[in-house]
Amino acid sequence: MAGFEHLGIPGGDHLREALTVCSDPIKAIEEFQQQNGILLPSLKPALPFLDLHGVQRHEFHMSTLEEMRDRLLQRIAELSKSGKEEDLKILEDLLEKSFPVAKVKSIRPVVLCILKHLPVIKEHYLTAILEDKDLYSEAATEVKRQIWQDNQALFGDEVSPLFSQYISEKDKALFSHENATLTFFLPTPKTRRQSQVVTQLVNMVGKSVKVYDMVLRFLRTLFLRTRNRHYCTLRSELLMAIHDLEVNEICLVDPCHKFAWCVDACVREGMVNSSRFRELQGFLDGIRKGQEYVLGDLSMVLCDPFAMNTIVLSAMKALQHCINTDILPRDNQELQLLIRMIALGLNAWDMVDSQVFKEPRVDAHFFTKYLATIVGMMVDDQVRMVASKIPDAVFKPPELPSDLYATYIKQNPIGSLIAMYYTLQVARQKDRLALCQLLPTLIHCENDRAYEDTFLHSLISYLIAFGEEFSNDESCTAVFDDFLLPAISNENIVKHIMRLLWHIHPRLPPQRLESLMESLQPEKEHSAEVHSTYNLLKEKIKSYEPSPVPVPEEIDSPLMSVPVPTPAPF
Repeated sequence: MAGFEHLGIPGGDHLREALTVCSDPIKAIEEFQQQNGILLPSLKPALPFLDLHGVQRHEFHMSTLEEMRDRLLQRIAELSKSGKEEDLKILEDLLEKSFPVAKVKSIRPVVLCILKHLPVIKEHYLTAILEDKDLYSEAATEVKRQIWQDNQALFGDEVSPLFSQYISEKDKALFSHENATLTFFLPTPKTRRQSQVVTQLVNMVGKSVKVYDMVLRFLRTLFLRTRNRHYCTLRSELLMAIHDLEVNEICLVDPCHKFAWCVDACVREGMVNSSRFRELQGFLDGIRKGQEYVLGDLSMVLCDPFAMNTIVLSAMKALQHCINTDILPRDNQELQLLIRMIALGLNAWDMVDSQVFKEPRVDAHFFTKYLATIVGMMVDDQVRMVASKIPDAVFKPPELPSDLYATYIKQNPIGSLIAMYYTLQVARQKDRLALCQLLPTLIHCENDRAYEDTFLHSLISYLIAFGEEFSNDESCTAVFDDFLLPAISNENIVKHIMRLLWHIHPRLPPQRLESLMESLQPEKEHSAEVHSTYNLLKEKIKSYEPSPVPVPEEIDSPLMSVPVPTPAPF
């Protein structure tokens, strides 16, 4: 119980001194107990009964202290809920009297409870908490938040492990070899923002605009440093989680709140419909002169892989709508807005880095020539697929993409992205001929865009469903030799190939499978995860046994010898 001396209450030091100078230690202890015990006249005659029952005085005093502490904590909570100034003044006075004994473990919960329920804590208390590691570690988030507001470095140390955990969870979803489906894009936005990391960040931010702004600054810095688009996802998820809790103090000051809310609705619905189209266009066209800085945050919202995936898929649907309604891409207003949003999202890193907030312009030839070329290729694919289902129909295989197509995917990031999602479309439709023509061209995509993990995750998921097509050497050549293996020096490509082989290895020719496993053999510089997954894959292939072909059961019945009756004529 050391620490009471600050309040003028004799503690351990006083008792030690009394025992040192006294002539009768037993008498000194009895005097100390009488002076510092519970001073109730009605209690003194009852104490001998406790002695008869073997209850130690320490045990009795501690149980009394716990009961009093629990009642006091309850009363503190009641005072804080009233919201009256006089009740807050009572809490401040109680804190002033109790804070000197905050180091006493049995009293500390009372001090921390008062601190938690005070909306504004005086600076000298915050300084004292910061200097005491035990007090800081046990303090409530509401208390720490007031410290973080003026200590960005300390807050950075607190949130850094959460950011690392978030990125690790995203990578796990992208590279998980045990699931063949599109697991990364499967969770709904509301499910994603209920994750442990997002929930913890929301709790740390509370209603503090200053702490929220610090989180956004950290996310921008990490995005610039790593180019990892998952930080853009976290930026959107954090804002929408705060929106769900109706924290208006933050929502009203974040200029991209309504825009992010609309994009979140599009992701939830899986497309940008007509009503959302008008809202999004209104947001982008409504940015006034002097407010261009908002484009930095808007671009990060659009750079989120979930948002970008929804927008590009909507652009592919818009191109299909052009085919169905016999109009040109340049005449489709919704398609123009979608391309505009894609351009803004792809330009997020450059905009945040340069601090030049200007919406990128899209070349008119992109609509009049490149998208028209993509529409023509889509029409050829559809005609060929219909013709392939007609008996004895003659159809020609798809032609190599034009020089215009090759130029745009090399030089234009939007052109690359459209080509990548067009390839995903033919993979989802299991159009082997078109896939074998398109996939090798993606190695030329601007800035190696086709080797991004989110795209490869989707592509591998569709390739897993390709079935027996991998017994065809042309398919293996297009997928492995012409696309994946040229980039195998990157560890992420190794992980994606192993995920593919995990599910399709029984369909591959033995020589092809052996060659791929040799190419995937991990080196020393590879991570432990790659080594572990490779060994698991190797064991899975080794232990694989094909399912036995069912033998039709012989039916021994006299009815089998009875002739089948001839159908009666109509």
